[in-house]
Amino acid sequence: MTNTLDQARPAAGKPADPPVPRKWFPPLLRRLHFYAGLFVGPFIFVVAVTGALYALASPVENLVYHDELTARTQGDPMTLARQIEAANAYVGGGQAPVAVRPAPEPGDTTRVMYSGPDFGPSESRAVFIDPASAAIQGELTSYGTSGALPLRTWIDQFHRSLHLGDPGRLYSELAASWLGIIALAGLGLWITRLRQTRKKKDLIRPATKAKGYRRLASWHASAGIWVLAGALFLSATGITWSQLGGDNVSALRSALNWTTPVVETSLNGDAPAATGHEGHAGHGGGASSESGSANPATFDGVLSIAQGANVNTGQVEIKPPSGRGQAWVVQEIHRSYPTEVDSVAIDGQTMQVLDRVDFADFGIAAKLARWGIDIHMGSMFGLANQIVMFLLGSAIATLVVLGYRMWWKRRPTRTRGLAKAPERGSLATAPWWGLLLVVSVAGIVGIFLPLLGITLAGFVLVDVLLGFRSRYQGRARLVSRKEG
Repeated sequence: MTNTLDQARPAAGKPADPPVPRKWFPPLLRRLHFYAGLFVGPFIFVVAVTGALYALASPVENLVYHDELTARTQGDPMTLARQIEAANAYVGGGQAPVAVRPAPEPGDTTRVMYSGPDFGPSESRAVFIDPASAAIQGELTSYGTSGALPLRTWIDQFHRSLHLGDPGRLYSELAASWLGIIALAGLGLWITRLRQTRKKKDLIRPATKAKGYRRLASWHASAGIWVLAGALFLSATGITWSQLGGDNVSALRSALNWTTPVVETSLNGDAPAATGHEGHAGHGGGASSESGSANPATFDGVLSIAQGANVNTGQVEIKPPSGRGQAWVVQEIHRSYPTEVDSVAIDGQTMQVLDRVDFADFGIAAKLARWGIDIHMGSMFGLANQIVMFLLGSAIATLVVLGYRMWWKRRPTRTRGLAKAPERGSLATAPWWGLLLVVSVAGIVGIFLPLLGITLAGFVLVDVLLGFRSRYQGRARLVSRKEG
């Protein structure tokens, strides 16, 4: 029988077949997907679970704070001046409101909001007023433009920073940055397996009859492809309000003139800078700074003028001047579809419209940013949006668990060690253009998303050190065998 070596040799007089080039990109994706999922998985799991909980926090909040949010008296509402005077008397100390949100619908309460040294950024003391009787129905801490109350705020802050302040925000930025990379790497592996496997249906729907590792892999792959678009969406929108990457997004939008227009509030004609960094759950954009004395009667007047200009929704916030030389601002805060975020600035002395901004005049980038954030927060399409966000967050958390379960299944049973990572060395076999492309993309993404770049460099360093260690141990074993 001819041995294998003889079969591999070319026949006499025939040129040798050119070597088959080794595939390098799928192994690279496999190793990237493995390492990123292994080390960043816990962060993605936490942000996915807390995001799923936040999606349902708004309807739960309406039940928990029903007494504060629901008016007890039926009848025509009193003037805002009467309601604000009642709130001022309740608060005492000569404090003036920094914002007022009239009852948006019959049966709702009015919010009169105050600042104070005991409140954090974007927080305010909200006093709830029965519009028909001006009776006080309670007070709660309100957060940001969304008006989140304590329950939703607690979940939001855990989702955003683990209640660790700005340093804790790095965790959510890490998760948002890597979520998109892991999802794209998973897509590449899914396409590779789709081309190679005969049972393509197992990559679209779970193989329920399979067992062990194959069953887990089928669930992971099929579920992952269905949530891919949602994961990429959450990653992109989550980065927009992150600390490091979010600043780069804002700078890019400013450079491309994709910023969100804001009304001019300076009575001297100094226009404020447009913003490209919208807030999450009202992150930023909360109550204005303390305004000194604001005549309660003026609130009715500026609201009437705003309604004659461009404010035509019940969900409105009225802000008195934040200081000398500043205008009143009336803005719509309606976040459900169709979006209503028109705003108008009014001179409190002349009661003339100083400036106005209509959502219809927003650029397409500013509109997409507004819609993207509102969908991410579950406010764009109401309960349906919230249910989808809950299911998406739950699915991403499940994928993380399946990934760890697959890793555990692949561990060697005899030595009881950990499962090995996919083979290294893919870049060593890559063509020059492939190596240049990978390095260039990694560099650009790493600069734009600094936290991702730092951790990616850490992964590469660890991988290189592990490679040297493996080679050293291999040589040591070889020497030991020769000596033995």
